[in-house]
Amino acid sequence: MNGRILVINTGSTSTKIGFYDSGEMLFEKNLTHSADEVARYKSVMDQTPMRRDAITDFLSEKGIALETIDIAMARGGLITPIRTGVYEVNQEMRDALMSGKDGVHACNLSALIADDIARDVNAVRAEKGIAGLCKAYIADPPMADEMLPEVKVGGIPEFTRRTLFHALNSRAMVRRYARSIGKSNKEVTVIVAHMGGGSSVSLHRNGLVIDTNDALGGDGPISPERAGSVPGFPLVEMCFSGEYTKDEIKKKLVGKGGAVAYFGTNDFREITARAEAGEEECATFLKGFCVSVAKYIGSLATVVGGKVDAIILTGGIAHSKPIVDDIIDRVGFIAPVEVYAGENELESLAENGYGILAGEFDIKYYHPDHF
Repeated sequence: MNGRILVINTGSTSTKIGFYDSGEMLFEKNLTHSADEVARYKSVMDQTPMRRDAITDFLSEKGIALETIDIAMARGGLITPIRTGVYEVNQEMRDALMSGKDGVHACNLSALIADDIARDVNAVRAEKGIAGLCKAYIADPPMADEMLPEVKVGGIPEFTRRTLFHALNSRAMVRRYARSIGKSNKEVTVIVAHMGGGSSVSLHRNGLVIDTNDALGGDGPISPERAGSVPGFPLVEMCFSGEYTKDEIKKKLVGKGGAVAYFGTNDFREITARAEAGEEECATFLKGFCVSVAKYIGSLATVVGGKVDAIILTGGIAHSKPIVDDIIDRVGFIAPVEVYAGENELESLAENGYGILAGEFDIKYYHPDHF
């Protein structure tokens, strides 16, 4: 695999980057941004120049000349309508991300920064007479929507189910599983449970993600920081109690839900240690988490009549053997379970980048009116 790839993944208070040469990671770095630094900007989107400069300064420190970068791969942002796959960053995508029309999140910055750096690379190449263009791409953005029409139906017309899941890592893990059995991702039906700060469970069939949950919108399993699906009437009562603002209610569902609401921490290692030390509440919560993930896996299996080739458990929490074993005990009757622990997002982006260089992907272009 020839080529040098810069990978960019922006989070709320950090910018993760990786640099790959001929398929090998030369280094990765988590560039942290202090609360005071972030607070200087009126909006998340205003942070673009600051974060871009942090990346280019670090590359300079590592002795990486800009003109040697062939591709800038970025984490996808919150934009719809869009399908899974690889997209070249274009002006329409930049406009959609900047507007925040589908949501404002730090992940929106990744593609903008990657495109800015690609333009800087090309300026240097032109000045030095170096052939070839560096381009910026995203892969498998979180709001990619390939859901079947029937699974989008909500209980009332106003509540159409929507998608927001860990598309990048989930799709990469399906490709990894398919390769392990000598097939492509278009030849398998797999359920992926990504268990991290948020939990998403997605159903992959014939290369498409035909059902999943809105992991950032109050739908799906419990997670360290998110409540997942909650009963409607108690939520209505809480909303109209006068005790909480709209933003406080949203924070209860996403950010201060899940383990944070019960124990004041999102660290499952701490909760597991407390459970092993005899704290019954912690042990019961962990069982409840496993049940909620298993229930969602089971429900997605029904969408395809139980015809599932494999179930994949991934994300940071998949490092926990007790949790993994509990979930396997509950869902192993559906299909064989594979465990690919970790987030794997930088690696997944790099894999997509080398696929682009090898001509393995049909490059897509975002347009707000095309789906």
